[in-house]
Amino acid sequence: MIERLEKIEKRYTQIEEQMARPEVASDMAQLQELVRERAGMENLVAGYREYKAATGTLEETRAMLSDGPDEAMRHLVEQEIASLESKLEQLLDEIKIGLLPKDPNDEKDIIIEIRAGAGGDEAALFAADLFRMYSRYAQSKGWKTEILSANESGIGGFKEIIFEVKGKGAYSRLKYERGVHRVQRVPVTESSGRIHTSTATVAVLPKAEEVDIAINPDDLKTDIFHSGGAGGQNVNKVATAVRITHIPTGMVVVCQDERSQLQNKIKAMSVLRTRLLDIERSKQEEQIVSDRRSQVGTGDRAEKIRTYNFPQDRVSDHRINLTLHNLPGLMEGDLDELIDTLATSEQAKQLEEQLA
Repeated sequence: MIERLEKIEKRYTQIEEQMARPEVASDMAQLQELVRERAGMENLVAGYREYKAATGTLEETRAMLSDGPDEAMRHLVEQEIASLESKLEQLLDEIKIGLLPKDPNDEKDIIIEIRAGAGGDEAALFAADLFRMYSRYAQSKGWKTEILSANESGIGGFKEIIFEVKGKGAYSRLKYERGVHRVQRVPVTESSGRIHTSTATVAVLPKAEEVDIAINPDDLKTDIFHSGGAGGQNVNKVATAVRITHIPTGMVVVCQDERSQLQNKIKAMSVLRTRLLDIERSKQEEQIVSDRRSQVGTGDRAEKIRTYNFPQDRVSDHRINLTLHNLPGLMEGDLDELIDTLATSEQAKQLEEQLA
């Protein structure tokens, strides 16, 4: 590990020397590339340099014991040694995490798809609650959300809602939300007070750019039709809704929320591109991690990941056996504790695999 850190520090120094050269400073493309590379290793190099400095200080402090200090001085030196050893252990843990492979999608914007599962109207209401929860969380992070497509139920829920979250690190935080979410509560439509169990599925996809995946225009069938949703007279009279079918996969994307046909088409293509990229990524994951699939690591959507029990004010994440009792706060977007624990669990698994 030390050898690897030495190489990283050496490369960091080389980058700084290159950036100081006039011919590099005048080449904006090359300079930006070097800045990005340096930024990716800056925290790791700083941590390693602090680790080396603390190691040197520890050696010097231990040497003081060989000088035969009096009892009071020995006690102070031993306290300092214990403090430095604790600091080195913490720095080492941070360095190990810094050496873990980075998910190339972590900084990307995302598209979230929420669909009502088992439970009828109650499942649709739960889907709306999840949309509100993620919207509030995004707002707390300073991220922007935009609805791309929505299929509303009759009582204020969503049979399906697809929306985009724009913000640095959106995927790195919300990727743990993909899977089947289960709710246990008394529905507003239930007069006898019985507890019902309903589900909703959440898909979290890193947003694909045009450079990420090429789509042959000949593989697309585009239909224009009148929107069936709210939007005023313009939406009802003018055909602006767009349905795009990807012929090779049979995938269909519909967008009708915008008044402009062009805007609906742009949104539909964004969703289609992201879904197709997710299919390609899933194929790669099948080959790479088929022997060690885990819900947190790969986002297997076939399993229930979390239960929201309203009568008991309890949220249980089944992947890491975590139970929290702050359900109202969580539904208002207070997700950091839950996400932090999931991220730490994934890092621990990666460290275990790396050491093995």
